[in-house]
Amino acid sequence: MKRYCWALDLVNDEEKIEEYEAHHKSVWPEIIKSIRDTGIVGMEIHRIENRLFMIMEVDDTFSFERKRSIDSKNPKVREWETLMWQYQQALPTAKPGEKWLLMKKIFEL
Repeated sequence: MKRYCWALDLVNDEEKIEEYEAHHKSVWPEIIKSIRDTGIVGMEIHRIENRLFMIMEVDDTFSFERKRSIDSKNPKVREWETLMWQYQQALPTAKPGEKWLLMKKIFEL
């Protein structure tokens, strides 16, 4: 099983951060299904201040291209992503349109 780690910032506003967390306490069932359908078997999001860190574990069916293709055809995923973008802000090094940035592993025990 492969693991990917991602980073993203939230808008630095405590009220918006609370709203973002509330959305993640009741993620839409269509989003959970879409995540699982793309080969993601585990996902965690952690927060410190306005920085998010996501751990994503995937099976052998997962590919970034396949996930992108499936998500682009799913209106509920597009709606969720539009909603979440109200709370998120790209990292300074992100290219236009990029949200979560893949992190580089630098140590493993």
